[in-house]
Amino acid sequence: MTPKTPVTRHEIFQTSLMSALLDGVYEGETQVRDLLGHGSFGIGTFDALDGEMLILGGVCYQLRADGGATEARLDAYTPYAVVTNFVPHISSELPRNISRAQASAFIDHMTVSENYMYALCIEGQFRSVTTRTVVKQQKPYRPMVEATDDDAVVEHTDVRGVVVGFRTPLYEKGIGVPGCHAHFITEDRHAGGHVLDFQLEQGSASLCLGTDLHLQLPLTDAFQEANLTPENIDAQLNKTEAHHAEA
Repeated sequence: MTPKTPVTRHEIFQTSLMSALLDGVYEGETQVRDLLGHGSFGIGTFDALDGEMLILGGVCYQLRADGGATEARLDAYTPYAVVTNFVPHISSELPRNISRAQASAFIDHMTVSENYMYALCIEGQFRSVTTRTVVKQQKPYRPMVEATDDDAVVEHTDVRGVVVGFRTPLYEKGIGVPGCHAHFITEDRHAGGHVLDFQLEQGSASLCLGTDLHLQLPLTDAFQEANLTPENIDAQLNKTEAHHAEA
């Protein structure tokens, strides 16, 4: 695919920073109902890390530690989320029977440039999807590198579903998750989680190119006091988000 300069601008909205989440800022001031006003497609988490968030078709789902999924309350709060109104600028069928790493390499060639942000949607039939989901935390909150030690790994097999994610440039390290951060939900919307790996039997990928980032920072004491530039941020991201680097 020949790279082309984007002809229209497209906004991605984000509340708070990944570095704040790493530092244990698990309470937000943005409600789900307000988040949906900024986009109908996205991912994130809930206050106290009470599960993973996935937004698809304007509906927000809460993915829980046992692998189950339910529709989230509109008055629930989020400490970190990224959303957009998904427009499939680039789409392609994916090769059959591929792993997450192989899908990532294929999608690399679909992008216009690695310097833009992309919302990513993969739909299809999966032989397996390996997920994990954060467990609700109690105060005083532990840093995320410790909180994710409690994550349970769930294997979903022979299932149709959707991977929702964002491919983020390396220069956004700390603002977001460099590489790819993705969540999964089944076609019946009853199960899902944070994607660790998958084997895709057959499916397609669509990319929505983002040129503008609308970043909303919390007006909370916890955010004001957080250490947002730790010297070991690479190690923290590697431990909590390493599996986001592909897809």
